[in-house]
Amino acid sequence: MTESTDYVPPKVWTWDKASGGTFASINRPIAGATHEKELPVGKHPMQLYSLGTPNGQKVTIMLEELLALGHSGAEYDAWLIKIGDGDQFGSGFVEVNPNSKIPALMDRSGAQPIRIFESGAILMHLAEKFGAFLPTQAAARAETLSWLFWQMGSAPFLGGGFGHFYAYAPAKFEYPINRYAMEVKRQLDVLDKRLAENEFVAGSDYTIADMAIWPWYGGLVKGWQYGAAEFLSVQDYTHVVRWADQLFARPAVARGRKVNRTSGEPSSQLHERHDAGDFDTRTQDKLIDGTK
Repeated sequence: MTESTDYVPPKVWTWDKASGGTFASINRPIAGATHEKELPVGKHPMQLYSLGTPNGQKVTIMLEELLALGHSGAEYDAWLIKIGDGDQFGSGFVEVNPNSKIPALMDRSGAQPIRIFESGAILMHLAEKFGAFLPTQAAARAETLSWLFWQMGSAPFLGGGFGHFYAYAPAKFEYPINRYAMEVKRQLDVLDKRLAENEFVAGSDYTIADMAIWPWYGGLVKGWQYGAAEFLSVQDYTHVVRWADQLFARPAVARGRKVNRTSGEPSSQLHERHDAGDFDTRTQDKLIDGTK
């Protein structure tokens, strides 16, 4: 499609039509609840309200890793938030996250429930609460947090930038796709150079930095993101590919990727997780087959 150059921005922008594209129905320039809806509460200390997007996977991977270490206090209920249906604009969800984005966590392990929103904040909360996956030595902690926040600042260029214009926008335009493809490849090169010299992103230890980065960039090089693996020549980033495969081989990572997932192979989808046994009995292939 030939790019149009006849658009002149008005002096004052107004919201007078839908933006178009895959997520047009949930994009709006105002915050707050659109309807009354309480959030369900399960039996476990951690109540997660999420969807199995890369941002959602960060937290379920962390919780599954904590459980694998024997931290029973990390037991959780994962409730499905269907963002396409506008669940994130329900009054109960907005009380947990006024920004209306998944994931959102209620830590009900203490006398007073604690709300935590933004995936990086949730990872830090859980790491500090359980003393795991975040080094305490000053230099190692700083390195881990630097890479954690690298992901927070970089992934919007991958998702909201490249992913939107390459896969979700109502029309394809060369300029934004080239602009964001260039940036994503630069980011992959940053990671590749880092992982050429280190087993994990923050160094020799597996940390919350890996858990934050893997769902986005690991998923990209494994071909799960936007159907763009060939377009971006992801095979060239051999150290990122090595790291992505290494993490996916971890049972807790494989489990965490399934939770609240609503796309892909039915066996990879566990819409809600309320018990560890749900991975064996409640994935979509089991429910479709009618065996459970």
